[in-house]
Amino acid sequence: MADIWWKADPHDLHRLVDRVSSVYVERSHVDRDENAVVVINKRETVRVPAALVAVMLLGPGTRITHGAVNLLGDSGTAVCWVGEQGVRFYASGLGPSRGAGLLNRQAWLVSRPKHRLGVARAMYGMRFPGEDVSEMTMRQLRGREGTRVRKLYQAHSRRTGVPWNGRVYRPGDPFAAGDDLNRLLSAANAALYGICHAVIVGLGASPGLGFVHTGAATSFVMDIADLYKAEYTIPLAFDLAARGLVQERDARTALRDRIAENRLLGTIVRDVKTLLTPEGIEAEDIDQDLNQLWDEETGAVPGGVNWSSEPLDDTVISLIDPGMVEQYLAVVGPEFDTPDDGAGRP
Repeated sequence: MADIWWKADPHDLHRLVDRVSSVYVERSHVDRDENAVVVINKRETVRVPAALVAVMLLGPGTRITHGAVNLLGDSGTAVCWVGEQGVRFYASGLGPSRGAGLLNRQAWLVSRPKHRLGVARAMYGMRFPGEDVSEMTMRQLRGREGTRVRKLYQAHSRRTGVPWNGRVYRPGDPFAAGDDLNRLLSAANAALYGICHAVIVGLGASPGLGFVHTGAATSFVMDIADLYKAEYTIPLAFDLAARGLVQERDARTALRDRIAENRLLGTIVRDVKTLLTPEGIEAEDIDQDLNQLWDEETGAVPGGVNWSSEPLDDTVISLIDPGMVEQYLAVVGPEFDTPDDGAGRP
């Protein structure tokens, strides 16, 4: 009798110098084997060294054991439960580090108007390649962005022949308002928010501390998603409407495929890190369990010390990079068998 598929011999991933930015798993079983996470499906068995993965994204049809979650947590690997190819974000565990360096950096930037404006300008500058935005106010940047987006809508309308009558959407219910094109735009944008949310949480940053957007628990998610709408969701919605594909699932699955094809996850990781740790900021790896106490003079001092007998220490927390690189792996199992009625009919 042939051995059962989940006892197949595992094969190791190629050697990695740094952490992989993310591993996406779909239609597979995730377990633990010593210090490795084992991803198993009917096609293959893959051993993933837990300490080399920054974020594990668990997609549909995935099961994970308590032992695997325990190992990932001990390794400082974030675990996010997502939709297909990350286009929906449902929940997450710990971030990829026990330190809060990137979060502290984000909070420092967003709480200082001059530096916050600098990050916001950098975000708009990514959308206006070749243009100097270094002296623009937020009012000017918003107006420039509004003009750019309006021209994009008009250009794609001419390209596809789909009429464009203005943007209509209902917050919190992305597929409820407007014509078919508007509903496709809202559905695709909601899916894009999901993958941006997963990456931000996985990096250890805050989804709520936005630089352009403010006041919402996902302000930074909307900031980051806006960087990619012109390339992804806007042309996609017009293309789908032109083909008569106007259901919410059409938008979600089409965006999923485009995200996987263009490896958007790695791009988002790189862009978030660039925005929060710009050139000139020295970054260090923080994949360690920090135990420090805040000090108003030195920044931080070691914890776990009886300070009644120890001299003051001038240790200061460094500005930190979460250590994620731009590599992205995916382990996707085969389609599930369709149950039949016992007579060979599905």
